[in-house]
Amino acid sequence: MFQSKAHFTKAYLEKFQSLHGKGVEEGSNRDRYEALAGLVRDVIARLWARTNREYMERDVKQVYYFSIEYLQGRILLSNLMNTDMLQACRDGLGDLGINLEDLTDQEPEAGLGSGGLGRLASCFMDSMASLNIPGHGCGIRYRYGMFKQKIVDGYQAELPDPWLKDGNVWEFRRPDKAVTVRFGGHIREEDVGGIRLFHHEGYQPVLAVPYDMPVAGYHNNTVNTLRLWSAEVMPIDTDEGPYSNSDYIQVMEYRRSVESISEILYPDDSRYEGRVLRLKQQYFMASAGLQSIVRRYKKRHGTLVDFHEKIALHINDTHPVVLVPELMRILIDEEGMTWDDAWLITTNTVSYTNHTVMPEAFEKWPIDVFKELLPRIHMIVYEINERWCHELWNRYPGEWDRIREMSIIADGFVHMANLAVVGSYSVNGVAKIHTEILKKSVLKRFYEYSPSKFNNKTNGITHRRWLMKANPDLSSLISEAIGKSWMAHATDLLRLKSCAADPVFAEKVALVKLTNKERLADYIKKTMGQTINPHSIFDCQVKRIHNYKRQVLNVLHIMDLANRLRENPALDITPRTFIFAGKAAPGYYAAKRTIKLINTVAEMVDADPVLREKIKVVFLENYRVSLAEIIVPAADVSEQISTASKEASGTGNMKFMMNGAVTIGTHDGANIEIRSEVGTENFVAFGLTPDEVMDFHKRGGYNARAVYEANPRLKLVVDQLVSGELPAGRDEFLGLYDGLLQHNDEFFLLEDFGDYAIAQEQIDRLYKDKARWRQMCIHNIAHSGEFSSDNTIWEYAVGIWQVKPVIF
Repeated sequence: MFQSKAHFTKAYLEKFQSLHGKGVEEGSNRDRYEALAGLVRDVIARLWARTNREYMERDVKQVYYFSIEYLQGRILLSNLMNTDMLQACRDGLGDLGINLEDLTDQEPEAGLGSGGLGRLASCFMDSMASLNIPGHGCGIRYRYGMFKQKIVDGYQAELPDPWLKDGNVWEFRRPDKAVTVRFGGHIREEDVGGIRLFHHEGYQPVLAVPYDMPVAGYHNNTVNTLRLWSAEVMPIDTDEGPYSNSDYIQVMEYRRSVESISEILYPDDSRYEGRVLRLKQQYFMASAGLQSIVRRYKKRHGTLVDFHEKIALHINDTHPVVLVPELMRILIDEEGMTWDDAWLITTNTVSYTNHTVMPEAFEKWPIDVFKELLPRIHMIVYEINERWCHELWNRYPGEWDRIREMSIIADGFVHMANLAVVGSYSVNGVAKIHTEILKKSVLKRFYEYSPSKFNNKTNGITHRRWLMKANPDLSSLISEAIGKSWMAHATDLLRLKSCAADPVFAEKVALVKLTNKERLADYIKKTMGQTINPHSIFDCQVKRIHNYKRQVLNVLHIMDLANRLRENPALDITPRTFIFAGKAAPGYYAAKRTIKLINTVAEMVDADPVLREKIKVVFLENYRVSLAEIIVPAADVSEQISTASKEASGTGNMKFMMNGAVTIGTHDGANIEIRSEVGTENFVAFGLTPDEVMDFHKRGGYNARAVYEANPRLKLVVDQLVSGELPAGRDEFLGLYDGLLQHNDEFFLLEDFGDYAIAQEQIDRLYKDKARWRQMCIHNIAHSGEFSSDNTIWEYAVGIWQVKPVIF
């Protein structure tokens, strides 16, 4: 740590010279960034070594969080803040004529996630470290990660994101910790002294090399580890690999096959090769991570008999669930345990978070793909299923439908969610309504079998990034009003309620909001060349583009508003800027057409002098964490309009709430809990309930065309999708049109349209009442501490993992 500004400045200049061999005045901002990040890394590395030493010497129980995604965002500023070096750094650089933000902008942003799943994992890592929980992450070091989104003529184009081209100052390569992961081949069985042995032969070996990144806690000297695995070819001097026959073509094919494993996040699985690669990635991460954990544990304890008492393995969604049979493989094949002993350890070590309520989204793998790629794992899964089905038969004799529904292998597929439930001791949903749907519908049979296994842990966000870092002006204002305790204990934000009726404080909050809106307007002007009115309502829907998230519902309302303005240019509405951002999966046709629709409506509005006085529509390309940190503090309205019962939780809703936006939302996911916490008067709700949606799915009776015919305003905007009135032409949005009418509107946009339009009018009325609106904003900020990921992680630590803080 740096005791003073002078101490920092001296250390920084020395670091710069040692790295670059020149004076700081000669360096570029990139050079200066590397020196600053290297200096901070040195400080954190010392704390990191101490943390690991304490964990080892105290022999504490540790958590390993397996996630296919980690969406960290930029790290430098967070590390400066968490290690309490921010002010000394800012002041010291200022004396050298260097602006800190100019350096933080140089940091490449790791594209290791696509949205909420990866951002949640990163928030959880931050909270574990900040709560002194001995918890580490395990994932994949994608060389390109999520694609870089470019908007060309209104369409999404995908470009590679080479975030590692200049290196990553925060990572530590650990080649001495590498392990081998085996794919393909065959299993030779052998009986030796009455013991069945399994030999994996003819496999393709992959070297898994770990890259460790430190995760610093907030002002507590704890530094945990995020271990990301890179797939590499076996060294040429090893006995493994395709080198023996010197076939150049075969060697190159092997190299390409290996390197593709950690090349990109979510390869296209519409083709066979893509499906195989996805499964490869999942096993690669699970096997490498688990081998590493086991090796370290055995070095300390010698045996794995008490493994579950010192290790908690957590599966974030179904992607890492092959960890269950992989642990069984290690315990049986390598440790010589009996099946029953291995199963006891496994099912007392693994816990599972479910992130979806849509059965069609539950991951499953064709048996032939699974067996060919993972022959030994397939054998173990088959045996797990046989024993499980026998157990089910004993309890439910003759109930074939129930047993089939609960089977791990059924209908030619390996069902990964079923494997996760059967192989774990805890299954949690991520919002109260989500967990209830799991218990009553999606995983009902499993809940009936073992109700004590199911529990809820509502998602959360780290207030350190999404308020302290993203919105420093608001953070300072809050600290002036209620003190700084909220920075360590987010629930202390509740003290702000007493300030909600103070017009002076409310005015200050409004001025901060305006400043943030002007910053976003400047960004849009700089990147898009478009002028945004910062005094308009900033209405934001920024998230992954997906049918169930219903960006199209938002667009239909904008089109309806445009129609009303054409009819009556004097319509008394507050000018509104509709801001969209988000990526569509490359193979998701409807989502990509939604992006085109948004940009087409934006073009239509800009071309009409009547409309552009009151409406502006913008789509910000390449949505990422750093962009979210600009959008979220500027938002007035948070659009959380997914179909009720479809969004497991959502965390964007929490980020906007924490920054003083008012939510317009459905009765879905964590929206319900946000509304309950902040009060119905501070949340604008609309639409079907989860029970109504599920009843439609169960009993039928929904007629989209009848709804369309009954509402003239709705009929007009839907017809405009294909009438040729939009500048893209008649056929561009025919698929979206057919989805609404020919395919009966699967996500109930038409049913909710009327209620949504009324809710939007309510938003306009509320915003016109400045005092009322400001009170709503402050109440949202005050109640947002309840949704800090610190609270969520504490519930995991106590209720699932049974781990304790390690304070030193």
